[in-house]
Amino acid sequence: MYLKNTWYVACTPDEINGKPLGRQICGERIAFYRGENNQVAAVEDFCPHRGAALSLGFVENGNLVCGYHGLAMGCDGKPVSMPMQRVAGFPCIKSFPVIEKYGFIWVWPGDASLADPALIPHLEWAVSDEWAYGGGMYHLNCDYRLMIDNLMDLTHETYVHPESIGQDEIDEAPVNTRVEGDTVITSRFMDNIQAPPFLANAMRANGLDPDKPVDRWQISRFTPPSHILINVGVAYAGQGGFDADPSVKVSAIVVDFITPETENSHWYFWGMARHFKADDTELTERIRKNQGEIFAQDLGVLEAQQKNLAGHPERRLLMLNIDSGGVQARRMIDRLVQEEQRELV
Repeated sequence: MYLKNTWYVACTPDEINGKPLGRQICGERIAFYRGENNQVAAVEDFCPHRGAALSLGFVENGNLVCGYHGLAMGCDGKPVSMPMQRVAGFPCIKSFPVIEKYGFIWVWPGDASLADPALIPHLEWAVSDEWAYGGGMYHLNCDYRLMIDNLMDLTHETYVHPESIGQDEIDEAPVNTRVEGDTVITSRFMDNIQAPPFLANAMRANGLDPDKPVDRWQISRFTPPSHILINVGVAYAGQGGFDADPSVKVSAIVVDFITPETENSHWYFWGMARHFKADDTELTERIRKNQGEIFAQDLGVLEAQQKNLAGHPERRLLMLNIDSGGVQARRMIDRLVQEEQRELV
């Protein structure tokens, strides 16, 4: 139900500063840590001596030392040393390709020989001084594809987030979905409306009048395995909308990296890359806090949905026009998973 020969966001750098981190990715239990020269490493979270979790140990001389009996493992998964023992005959454990880039730690949980750093998507907002970014991470007990459905159909904003980003005009605007190569794009445009509270505050922060009518856009882009970047914003009505001059609009990218843990749980790395007032760190933190509160409202909905679906696997769900983005994304995932499975046979 998920691709393994691909890059996933595993964690953020601060999560492995000072001590190892144990995290399950696509069913693989992995220990992440900083080894020699502070380079990130990832190995199977399994000590070959007695099966203890290596992530509960510590790093010494660039090696991951098991906190149970002191077996030291190299970043290549080979035993290095152990007090009073010869480790030459000890079994090795799996190591995983891992890269630190764009403010994230990326891991390849599948065939290591296929891992190509060039396949990590380019994130312009992460390398440009014209952008500011703030985000966080949530753990959800639900199928990662439910989060994809959620982000590819923003109709739910009217009902789940009515006090921040929701408004009736979302329901009234048509949805357009198209597939371009391995990308699914769902868009919605709302003209001559009032900005919802979250975007009105963004306008105010950028020196714009939040009471003026605006044109609003939402453009969700899904890219396998499970990355969704949503271009959102408003501009003074009649000034070109998405293409309006920066002086009359606020725009941002809602960043969503969804990493499967098991078939019924996932890690959700969320954030917002802002293309205005990039040097305002106080604004970045305020937006991060507000966005985190908005996304937290989705957690209960999705986890309850997972329980319902697990309890009624025989029920067929409706597929409406507003669901087309999620449906196309799921079809793409299914196709790529099937292709990957055929290659393994």
